[in-house]
Amino acid sequence: MPATVSGRRARLSGIRRRLLAADRRTLVRLGLVALATYLAWLAVGAFGRQYTFFDMKIYHGAMVWWANGNPLYEFVAPQTTLGFTYPPFAALLMLPMATLSMPVAALVNLLASLTALTAVMIALLHPIAARLGQPLWFVVALAVPLAVALEPVRETLGYGQVNLLLFALVLADLVALRWRSRRGLPARPDDGGLRRFFFSGAWAGVGIGLATSIKLTPALFILYLMLTRQWRAAWTAVGTALTVGCGVFAVMPAESTAYFGTVIWQTERVGAADMTPNQSLAGLLARLYDMIETPTLLWFVFAVLVLVLGLDRARAARADGDELTAFTLVGLTGNIISPISWTHHLVWVIPALIVLADTGVRRWDARGLPLRVPGSGVAALTGPRIGRWWPTMIGLRHLFCAGGLYLLFVISPIWPYEHQLPEVSHYQDGLFGAVLENSLVLTLIVLVTTLPWRPGAEPAFYGERSTAAALLARR
Repeated sequence: MPATVSGRRARLSGIRRRLLAADRRTLVRLGLVALATYLAWLAVGAFGRQYTFFDMKIYHGAMVWWANGNPLYEFVAPQTTLGFTYPPFAALLMLPMATLSMPVAALVNLLASLTALTAVMIALLHPIAARLGQPLWFVVALAVPLAVALEPVRETLGYGQVNLLLFALVLADLVALRWRSRRGLPARPDDGGLRRFFFSGAWAGVGIGLATSIKLTPALFILYLMLTRQWRAAWTAVGTALTVGCGVFAVMPAESTAYFGTVIWQTERVGAADMTPNQSLAGLLARLYDMIETPTLLWFVFAVLVLVLGLDRARAARADGDELTAFTLVGLTGNIISPISWTHHLVWVIPALIVLADTGVRRWDARGLPLRVPGSGVAALTGPRIGRWWPTMIGLRHLFCAGGLYLLFVISPIWPYEHQLPEVSHYQDGLFGAVLENSLVLTLIVLVTTLPWRPGAEPAFYGERSTAAALLARR
């Protein structure tokens, strides 16, 4: 009996020690999350601008104008020359905000955008958190405030833009492709009809189709799906976009005719190409040539080169099993070749940062150097050591690049060198100022050219796997 009591006490003591250690780790993690949130808040205050939901005021004003029976695309925001420039389907989705006050509409958009950002982070970081042995809530709670500090995210939230919502729609198809790659796994007994359809990923392409109907630039992802012969997802995206377009035309024929017949070609409705926040290839060339508009032929030639390079590298990334990097390369390519890419459009830098950091961690692990997460008390990665102190930089260069990229998009050095023709030349501050004014787009070009991918990191080849499974079944 005494031995039994002693054994029970020992077991209880061991359980108590584990619980105390778990509590300490949780407290450390919560402290790190609080620190990341505080630093992000300081960064937004230090490097952000005065945000007054400028774009949301235009959207809200246009919806009120339209709801009162006026032609949608004739709206001009007071004290500006700007009007509504999105396709009719986007207007149909935004129309309910006409019943809300502007502050309430801005709050709804802010909450929806933060929810979309959180969902994206869960999708992107779930495989990485599982591999590192870290709780998903901790990794996501760290990542979300750090992402909010980035120029594209804080501008999106501050202006009341929709970029994070479109970002989530496109990446929803990445998740669907992941699930579709696992369709050969045995179904669970509780998987009903709708549940089985949803988790089968058979709807891959719907998100890209909807995003294309709201804003035309995500159509580049349809081209990528076709190039990589993901035909089912590609035709689903095309069918979704066409169905939405035809449905909207049936409901709003006047607005659809006005948009696709006239408004879509009026690039001056958006702004001049040389404006500093236009961090696209067209903006870069306009500023380098110190012109208000872009040299059209030169832009077209370089845009085609960037398009071919970006899609080819995306195809190669997918062929090596890294679908996330492939999507990221397509998104970055779209940012570069679009005639207008404001800084709040550049949300594809978020997965680029994740890919760079994860590449560094993977390559560090491949050299057998364990990496510990502060406060976790557990080695996140372990492997066979090659020498006690292996003097290698493998992986570190990717981590340094990820850190540098993050700091660049937090600081956003374009604004101190913001100039506008014809008042001020873009070379007012010399070559150094010209480089910093174009630093974000130059970085995007470097990323499309050099962003590494991680072989086998994301499910790919679901078509090939299914074909192989069918062949094996016939034998």
